[in-house]
Amino acid sequence: MSNSEKNKKILLELVKQPDNSRCADCGAPEPDWACYKLGVFVCLNCSGIHRNLSSRVKSIRLDFWEDELVEFMKSAGNAKAQALYEKAVPPYYYRPQENDCNVLREQWIRAKYQRMEFSGETKYPPLSYTTGFYEGILWKKGKNNMQFQKRKFILSEREFTLTYYNKQDESKGPKAVISIKDLNATFQPQKISHPHGLQISYQGEDHIRNLYVYHEGSEEIVSWYNAIRAARYAYLKTAYPTGSNEELVPKITRNYLKEGYMEKTGPLQKEPFKKRWFILDSENRKLLYFRDKLDAEELGVLFIGTESNGYSIKACAPKHARGNKWKCGIRVETPERQFVFMCEQEREQREWLDALRKVLCRSMSPQDHTVEANMKYKK
Repeated sequence: MSNSEKNKKILLELVKQPDNSRCADCGAPEPDWACYKLGVFVCLNCSGIHRNLSSRVKSIRLDFWEDELVEFMKSAGNAKAQALYEKAVPPYYYRPQENDCNVLREQWIRAKYQRMEFSGETKYPPLSYTTGFYEGILWKKGKNNMQFQKRKFILSEREFTLTYYNKQDESKGPKAVISIKDLNATFQPQKISHPHGLQISYQGEDHIRNLYVYHEGSEEIVSWYNAIRAARYAYLKTAYPTGSNEELVPKITRNYLKEGYMEKTGPLQKEPFKKRWFILDSENRKLLYFRDKLDAEELGVLFIGTESNGYSIKACAPKHARGNKWKCGIRVETPERQFVFMCEQEREQREWLDALRKVLCRSMSPQDHTVEANMKYKK
């Protein structure tokens, strides 16, 4: 066995160890790359970010490894790096997963290794997202048009509010004061057509209201995101004082389980099918639909309960409906009525069925029953 083959074998054994078997930065399984400056094993996507930061990376399988670098990797590893670089990550700070957008993974890596934000040392001035107050300018999409305009936003953890102004002159008063109570934020770069696109959603008087914003600076938009998460975490700690981090952290913000276009018909199933944008918010068991993907308010919403409560989800092929161009159907039964949706392709139909059934099979909490009752009352 050549020295090169011996070193490759050692590295492949190292990456099988439990601490090294997932990417040190996003948790992707079976990392094939290593950053030998930091001593961590990473996936292909994260290795590209490290390379852009001038960190030294090599492929475990394809590159030549010198003996001294292999010895360093043996003495280092993901666990030691995490103990050093993730020593003091705030519970609300979002740790990216393998399918998250690039801006989240890049800023997580920069925050850990470049800016040393989680070393446990006191920062002065304090990190912007840790102060409980955040203000700045974001580009915001107009409610009824596709134009993005600069708007001033102010986040107050003390008041649990996010406020924004139509003009930078605050003397004319805010356009909206949004409660943190029902606010959600999720990155939507493809949907907004900007790599730093962020969707902020909250409960209005009669509708879910969506704001679509971005900032040209990647660090700034991720700081906004984590400042919002910090305020949400503070609110949840106040609302549920006995709740543990394990219970509260998943409730801070959420990514939607599934989004996309489907065709929808009316309650008689004889009305023409119309193309609508759907969002499945699994946390709240809601399927919302919009005229288009960047609409500010939804056209309607369905609650997805459980089979024992009179709900069901099945594939179908409707017969007498008019105007549907797509042929892959889904039937959603609720105690009040039946809904029929059409997908363009069988793959999308399967994805929607799988996502909806995940919600259907999850038992309902007391809060879910309250949401269901409130929706029936409003009808």
